[in-house]
Amino acid sequence: MGASRIVILTGAGVSAESGLGTFRDVGGLWDQYDLDEVATPEGYGRNPALVLDFYNARRANCRKAAPNPAHAAIARLQRQHRGRVTLVTQNIDDLHERADSPEVIHMHGRLLRALCAACGHQWGWAGDMGLGDHCPSCASVGTVRPDVVWFGEMPYQMEAIWARIEDCDLFVAIGTSGAVYPAAGFVADARDRGARTLEINLEPSDNASLFDQRLLGPAGETVPVWVEGMLGGGE
Repeated sequence: MGASRIVILTGAGVSAESGLGTFRDVGGLWDQYDLDEVATPEGYGRNPALVLDFYNARRANCRKAAPNPAHAAIARLQRQHRGRVTLVTQNIDDLHERADSPEVIHMHGRLLRALCAACGHQWGWAGDMGLGDHCPSCASVGTVRPDVVWFGEMPYQMEAIWARIEDCDLFVAIGTSGAVYPAAGFVADARDRGARTLEINLEPSDNASLFDQRLLGPAGETVPVWVEGMLGGGE
C-alpha cells in the first residue's frame, strides 16, 4: 500500500497492551466511572477533588506503563518512511513520545501537563495534583487542572489536523472506537478528498464501513506487520 502523505490516528486500543485502560470495552473506564463527574468541566466544578484524584491515578498508571510494539512500529514508520507521516492521537499518555515518535499531535491534551483554568497557562506536571496547587504564571490557587480535553471542550490543533487530512493520500485509524467526534469524522473527510483508508483494530469500529481495508488483531501484532510492509515492500 504505497503512500507519500500518511495520516495516522491512534486511540485507546494502541495503549491497551501497555496496561492503560480503554474507555468503551466491557470493564473499561466508561463502565467503572461516571465520566460526567470526572471528565467534564461541570464535574470538575462540582467536585474538583474527585476529578484530581481520578487523574492522579491515571497519571500514576501512565508513569508505570511502557511503550509496546505498536508504538515502536509507528515511530519507526515516522522516522524511516520516505514521505510524510503525521501522527494524531486521541490518547493523553506519552507512550508515543517514549517510543521516539518525532512528532505527535495530542488532540485531547496530555496527562503529564497542567492547565490553569484562570489564565490558560500550560506547563509540565508529572506528580499528583491537589486543590492547593497554584499556577506559576498568575499565582491563582485552586485553578490547576489536568491539561486534557474534557467532553464539551474543543480538541487541540484542529486546524492543523484538518489540513493534513485534506492533503493525505492514506488515512489510517489504529485502535479507535469510531464513536467520539470530531475524530470519528476524520475517515469520511479523508475519503471525500480521495485518500485510501485503513482500519487496524481489535474489532471493527463504529464507523468500520467507511474504511477501504481492515486489519484485525491486537495492535502490538498487527501494526508492526503493516509497518514492515510499508517500509519493506509496500512503497
